[in-house]
Parts: sequence; structure tokens; C-alpha cells
Amino acid sequence: MDDDWPAHGVETVPWRNRSGRGSRTDRTLASVDATVPPLIGGLALTSDPAAQVDQEGAIRALAELDADSRAGATAISTFLIRTESIASSKIEHIDASTEDFARALAGVRANSSASAMVSAARAIGAMTAEAGRTGVISMESLLTAHRALMVDDPAEGAYAGRMRDMQNWIGGSDFSPIDAVHVPPTPERLDTLMADLLHFANRDDVPVITQAAIAHAQFESIHPFTDGNGRIGRALIGAIFRRRGLTTVATPPIASALAAEQSHYFDLLTEYRAGHAGPIVRELARATRIASEESLVSIRAIRELPSEWSTMVTPRPGSALAALVDGLLEHPVFDAETAEDRIGRPTSTVYDALDRLEKAGIIHPITNRQRNRVWAVTAIIDELSALDRRIAGRAARA
Repeated sequence: MDDDWPAHGVETVPWRNRSGRGSRTDRTLASVDATVPPLIGGLALTSDPAAQVDQEGAIRALAELDADSRAGATAISTFLIRTESIASSKIEHIDASTEDFARALAGVRANSSASAMVSAARAIGAMTAEAGRTGVISMESLLTAHRALMVDDPAEGAYAGRMRDMQNWIGGSDFSPIDAVHVPPTPERLDTLMADLLHFANRDDVPVITQAAIAHAQFESIHPFTDGNGRIGRALIGAIFRRRGLTTVATPPIASALAAEQSHYFDLLTEYRAGHAGPIVRELARATRIASEESLVSIRAIRELPSEWSTMVTPRPGSALAALVDGLLEHPVFDAETAEDRIGRPTSTVYDALDRLEKAGIIHPITNRQRNRVWAVTAIIDELSALDRRIAGRAARA
């Protein structure tokens, strides 16, 4: 597959700097070389034996993760999607602490990066669930996910949920495509290219890791949105896994592995555009295996937490404290009102139980205010960071 994949073409198209900004070269640029990705919907694929072995190892690791995730499926699925959203956002230089992320989850005023991570989690979850529910990856599901991702973005919110109608580019100048690393196809080509990509993504005669890797790389080349392409393109990987039945509840944080060496990841996308699809396929197999194996470590640790907590605070059966402990995996970030609604106990009783949990170090406040306080489950928040670090550490190349 390394050398028999079609390379992207190039077309020279008119360009006009409408902002009037930038250097004289930016302002006077009259044309740009935009790429023309090949149509891949019906292409036959070949795979070498070594690549097949890599993919089979990744599939086994992912299958074990998914099978183990079915116990406590909601909590585990949510945890993994949140880890993926954090890592995928970091690739786009959107970074925030897990504490900020927790505050944003609770709807507490947080920095824009944390809010963007929460939006990414919503988008990834919705797109993956839709693929599993319908068995189809549709343009509408992509647009819905993009809307969820970008609707609250102050700069790009107006373009949330719709394809771009302008030329974009990656790298180089902020004001023109001069020295760009990649100039995606013109807006006029998007309908045809996206229909072709979705045809490929919905095939059932392609090895699933190969399909996900190529669909992702093709999506990144097309770059159909003004912003958010990387996060939606990586969500497409998990959606393909779900559509093909490779997963039913788990979405491993593959972006944590891809983010370990971002320059290498971007080089793989460049190689794909040059007609070499093999490297990105092999890398996705490796990333999937690592992310799945390390995720399994985390979810097994998380599953042991309720018994650890019960040992720490010895709740009386049927008490408010016991009810809160039972729900911490499903609700790792919460306020007192949510806790009251969930367990149906008086306010004073709930606060007494929260105080015991906080003193034991099981939960900690993530707001400084005295009223309307919000707590996070310490071990789960810490595990978010630990999982990302472990995956990145294994994925980093010497």
C-alpha cells in the first residue's frame, strides 16, 4: 500500500487577500496552488503481511478493552471519551489542566481551552454513538458533531455545523497561503470529495484499521471546515470502529498516542498526500494497540475505586454516604444540588456526607466559592492525566 496509493494533484486557482493585512507579498498574492485529493471511494486496497499482523494485534487489544468496558459501560465510556477529547485538543494547541476541564464539565466558568475540550467530548461522543446506532457515517452526523464542537467558539461559531465556503490553509502566514504546509482543495470541490470519502468510510470490504487511517488522512486533506478539522477527523476514527462493530462502548484515546510526537503525526499526513498510505495505517494500528492496552489498565483501576472508598469511609448501608459513594463513578464532577437530586436526601444529610468524603480525600472542591460549590472525584480526575501520560510515554519514539 505504500507506493500504489494515488497522490494528490495540484491546481492553480486565483487568490485575493480580502483582509488587506500582512506583508506586501501577502497582499499582492494573485494565485495559489490548491491540492486536489484523489477520489478513493471505490479503490481496491492491498496490505502486506506485516501490516496485517500489526492490525490484528491492535484489534485484539481493542476487543479486550471493549469487552472489559461493558461492566460500568456509561462511566467507562465517558471517561475514555473525555481522555480522547483532552488529547485531541492538545494536538490543536488547546491545553488546560484537568481541574479546569472539570470546572468546564460542571458548567462553571472556565478558560476557553477547557470549554473547548468539553465541546470536543460532546462532539466525539455524539458522532461515535450515531455511527453505532445507525450503522452509517453520514454527512449530517459530521455536521452535527462539528456544530457541537464549534457552536460556542467566539471566532468560529458562525461556521459551526457547515462546510467552509472559502479557501483555507495550514501553516505559513496568517493572512495568505504563502509558505503553507498544506493548501486544501477549493470549496467548489468539497461536496464531491466528502461524498466520496463517506462512501469509502461506509464500506465493509476494507480492513477496519486501514479504513479508519485512510478516511482520517483523507478528511484532513480535504479540511472541509474553517476550524475543528483535526478534532472531527480524529473522531472519525472512533466512529468507523463503532460502525464496523469493533467497539460497542469503548472509545480509546488514540489521540494521546498520536500527540506523543506531533511532528511525526503531521509528517504521516504529508506522506499520505504524496501517495504513501502505508505509514499512517501502521501508525494507527500502533496507536490503537497502545491506547487500548493502557486504557484497560485505567478502567480496571477505576472499577476498584468504590470498594476502596467504602473502606476509607465505611458508610452505613442505605445511608446518604453509601448512596453518594455508589454514584461517584457515574458522576465524577457534581454540585450539592445534583447530589441531592440523585440520592433524594435532605440537604443537611447530603452536606454531612460530602464533608466526610472531602475529609477522606475522595472528593475535593474545584471552586473557591462558599455557596454553590462544585466537587470532583480526585482519583478519577487524576487518572485522566495518568492515562494520557502513560499512552504518550509508550508512544514516544526514541
